Amino acid sequence: MSFTTLDQGAEVTAAPPGARRRSAFPLLAPSVSVLLLWMIVPLAMTLWFSFQRYNLLNPEVSGFAGLENYEFLVTDPDFWASLTNTLILVGSVLVITVGFGTLLAVLFDQPFPGQGVARVLAISPFFVMPTVSALVWKNLMMHPIYGVLGSLARAVGMEPVDWFAEYPLLAVIVIVAWQWLPFALLILLTAVQSLDHEQKEAARMDGAGPVAQFVFITLPHLGRAISVVVMIETIFLLTVFAEIFVTTSGGPGNATTNLAFLIYARALLQFDVGGGSAGGVVAILLANVVAFFLVRSIARRLEV
Repeated sequence: MSFTTLDQGAEVTAAPPGARRRSAFPLLAPSVSVLLLWMIVPLAMTLWFSFQRYNLLNPEVSGFAGLENYEFLVTDPDFWASLTNTLILVGSVLVITVGFGTLLAVLFDQPFPGQGVARVLAISPFFVMPTVSALVWKNLMMHPIYGVLGSLARAVGMEPVDWFAEYPLLAVIVIVAWQWLPFALLILLTAVQSLDHEQKEAARMDGAGPVAQFVFITLPHLGRAISVVVMIETIFLLTVFAEIFVTTSGGPGNATTNLAFLIYARALLQFDVGGGSAGGVVAILLANVVAFFLVRSIARRLEV
């Protein structure tokens, strides 16, 4: 039997980490450069226009505005109304999706006939485009004459409700929550399935009922998953736009105008690019502050 061996004089040495990074830099540079340009250029232009007098209807008004756009923004009642609507929308959707998502995750973890089909149907709304979802709810579900909810109300002798006229913000919250509930369910169901069933069996043998098992075993186990759901949903819910644009266009009045729709209205409906850019900078700061605290909260949970 013979073996192939390395030459005694040959030396095999690994390249130092610094050399490996330098050799990989030319390959990474194009993609990194495109990514930086993709982020920095729009941000820089938004920041630049926020300090400029730039109105598309009156090109003669131009020049450096300083903090005038920001001063006008924070003294505008519509800004505070939109900020309040944004917080209400985000908070309400988080409560609905996390609450019902947790309950549905526990329910779908139990074996029952048609479990696979039920899971697919429960998760499918997340893959519907926001515009399509808003149109379906506006015309098929919540329409006071032709909608399903109106027909059910008339069937029991009640007066149909014009949701987008009487309860516009609640209607938008329902639509957005319907879209994001499957996402919370998917994350939380995965976390529930990773729970050690021996713990639940031991608790059951010690006399713990279903409610006690849920409160003292399941909920603590879902803590990290709930934190992830809250972080991801919050970042995306701060930019809800399509549902409002399709259903209410920010109305009646400013009842459903959130920060994203206010920026759109300033820049593309009122043609005030400077004011819209100032709102965009405020929205960026708000999103980054929220993301900073959420990431720190999740990091502390992961360290436990």
